[in-house]
Amino acid sequence: MLDILFEDNHIIVVNKPQNIPTQSDSSGDKDLLTMVKEYIKEKYNKPGEVYVGLVHRLDRPTGGVLVFAKTSKAAGRLSEQIKNGTMQKTYLCVVEGTPVEPHAELFNYLKKNPKENRVKVVPAPVDGAKEAKLSYELLSSNDKFSLLKVNLQTGRSHQIRVQLSNIKLPIYGDAKYGAHPKKNIALYSSVLKFEHPTTKQILTFKVCPPVDNLPWKTFASSIMKELEI
Repeated sequence: MLDILFEDNHIIVVNKPQNIPTQSDSSGDKDLLTMVKEYIKEKYNKPGEVYVGLVHRLDRPTGGVLVFAKTSKAAGRLSEQIKNGTMQKTYLCVVEGTPVEPHAELFNYLKKNPKENRVKVVPAPVDGAKEAKLSYELLSSNDKFSLLKVNLQTGRSHQIRVQLSNIKLPIYGDAKYGAHPKKNIALYSSVLKFEHPTTKQILTFKVCPPVDNLPWKTFASSIMKELEI
């Protein structure tokens, strides 16, 4: 069942569940893009192949806000916003440990190993490496974990997970990048802000991580305050 936050003739905004792929992958599991296409096909009784433009992605373990385009024109305009950095993506995450600096910008070169589906920080620009930039802010912490707000300036695969792990702050539950394994990792795309591709209205969508579950529950009041819920 899709959790639809907004829909019109040009875009559809959904809250992606954790552990569902954004698009089809080698697992063969049902993916969000296919779900959106099936929803549109059924709701509007559309014949043949339904167009849905995938303009950005979330890692399979990550939940939160995603916007899809319902026309190629909308897809092009949204992609341009991503390219020029005007689409704002804000994540909440719980990490193991406490950052040395309460807020900072991180810049790294990242290189992906497709066979292992794993990304690593490389010391210099080498063949296949891509620049990755983000900023984070410490919202709350205790003796074991910290709640961070992360703003992405680039959209690389596994970017937040790798860059935070690189400064000894692995995301809770993210065994792939150095944390103790849990059922779900504590990373959520909580705020997405962009210009509507046709009306030019500035749209902001907020979703709350599952604050009834650990580790989010520990920081529920800080999360509610940050999201103004």
